[in-house]
Amino acid sequence: MSENTMIAQVERLPEIIREQTPIIDQRIRRLLDHELCLSVKHIVTTGCGDSHMAAVATELAFEQLAGISTEPLNAMTAARYNLAANKSAFPGNPLLMCISASGGVARTREALGVGKEAGATTLALTANTESPLASISDLVLDCSVPEYDHAPGVISYRVSMIALFLIAIRLAEVREKMTQDQASALRQQLASIGDAVEDTIEGCRDKVLEVVKATKDQKNFVFVGDGPNYSTAMFGAAKLLEAAGSHAMGQDTEEWAHLQYFANADTDTPTFVISPAGRGHNRVAEILEPMNRVGRYSVGIVPEGDDVVGPNVDMVLPVVGNVPEIFSPMIYPVATELFAAYFADEIGEKFFRGFEGVYDDDDANTIKTSTILSRSDMSGSA
Repeated sequence: MSENTMIAQVERLPEIIREQTPIIDQRIRRLLDHELCLSVKHIVTTGCGDSHMAAVATELAFEQLAGISTEPLNAMTAARYNLAANKSAFPGNPLLMCISASGGVARTREALGVGKEAGATTLALTANTESPLASISDLVLDCSVPEYDHAPGVISYRVSMIALFLIAIRLAEVREKMTQDQASALRQQLASIGDAVEDTIEGCRDKVLEVVKATKDQKNFVFVGDGPNYSTAMFGAAKLLEAAGSHAMGQDTEEWAHLQYFANADTDTPTFVISPAGRGHNRVAEILEPMNRVGRYSVGIVPEGDDVVGPNVDMVLPVVGNVPEIFSPMIYPVATELFAAYFADEIGEKFFRGFEGVYDDDDANTIKTSTILSRSDMSGSA
């Protein structure tokens, strides 16, 4: 196991995915009864940071598997705009799922409280079932896992996605959008992603180290993805920010062509294109021509052996294993996580700036102590 605590988390992912999928599935089956599953007309998933990205990653699963319209909103938008202004015509709706590993994030707690005032059924997904978030929620799903050393979140992100994917499967099964056998096969497929993650870690590690050496003097990075892997692009940028303090952004594939294409500073900006050979794959291939023409250093995170995007990037970080696009956010972040961890080592940067100097307080950014408003507090604002 690596001495770098972030790499150590990545190396634990295969075991966590294989072991936690059936455990969390049993918790969900006990928690979400048939009456609740059949009553859901609309879903809102929300959280901050990684938790919001997990919501974005799983939107397709809820809509494609369960056939339920789903809005993955960041907690600020959910609390102060969407839920503050709307009330469903259906009792107990929407099903509002608030995601927070710590259960202490203020804006997520605010979203849950505002949602309750609006008549939503609230479900907290948290690793801390004694947390402030859990204490105010109608339902609580225990997403705790064995302890691990502190680092930019890798395991917690996967556990949030596992829980959300399994809830989507549970809803689909109860609502008879699929048979029990089909649902069981999907659950098994989700657990087996642990094997693919294990193979991908070994299959791309050396190439990740090459990319680190090639980009060690760079200050700006862009991560590009679409569909469920827009979340992977955002997550890749987030991990690099947390691990190394480098300026990084996640962008939608199509939006890159409308915006980042025109950047004329640092024209060799490392740009990671994330594409699991799904619906957006041909568009990723198209934007590589202008991306390379304007001088970007392009890195493709694509299936091993891909012949559409792979031949047209400067470096391929291969994803090993046949994982359907709907579950692909479980595996496609592996390369970006390894990159962020090794890059921090290369430039000698401490995770989260070591919580030193101006960063010397775990809540210096006020994400846990921010003032929480109620729905009635916002009733007169527009």
